[in-house]
Amino acid sequence: MIKLYGVPGSRAMRCLWMLEEIGVPYENIKTHFATDTRRPDFLKINPNGHIPALQDGDVTLWESLAINLYLARKYGKGLWPKDVGDEGHTYKWSIWAMTEAEEPVVTALVHTSFLPQEERDPAKAKDAAQRFDVPLKVLDGQLGGKSYLLGNEFGVADLNVASVLCWAPMGGIDLGKASNVNAWMSRCTSRPAFTKVMGMVR
Repeated sequence: MIKLYGVPGSRAMRCLWMLEEIGVPYENIKTHFATDTRRPDFLKINPNGHIPALQDGDVTLWESLAINLYLARKYGKGLWPKDVGDEGHTYKWSIWAMTEAEEPVVTALVHTSFLPQEERDPAKAKDAAQRFDVPLKVLDGQLGGKSYLLGNEFGVADLNVASVLCWAPMGGIDLGKASNVNAWMSRCTSRPAFTKVMGMVR
């Protein structure tokens, strides 16, 4: 059985979402980033000391979006692209989510919700929200006239990007000013698998 190490209120959420989408049996081994990732037994799984990590038979993987690409390609359920061009676009958008979108979203989230009140810096949250305007505009343009990133079908590229952006509102970032993104996010986050995983987070 697949084992996913992590907790839902972390980057492991996106891997739990993928596992629910593909519908394969798995075990979520609760591993908290604040208390468990430096233990010797976990460092044997991910020597970087971060969650999530995945074990599938003799395959052990780190990095949440790489895990999702692997799961989509191996187990499919229509989430993996059908041709090599769309595979390239899938890699592109997954990497884009990490290099362009995640840092401002996480920075805003940390300084509005995660840190203790006395450690939050409103200026950093405001700056992050403003910096997010650029990737938000890029994504909004890509989604013009399309239901999903690669066309009319939800795929792993959508899941990987949406799993980053779904935290934006909690960080005070308004997605409503980008109408294509807002509609796309509603489609992505109305999926039963996402709803189930959000129930785990709460």
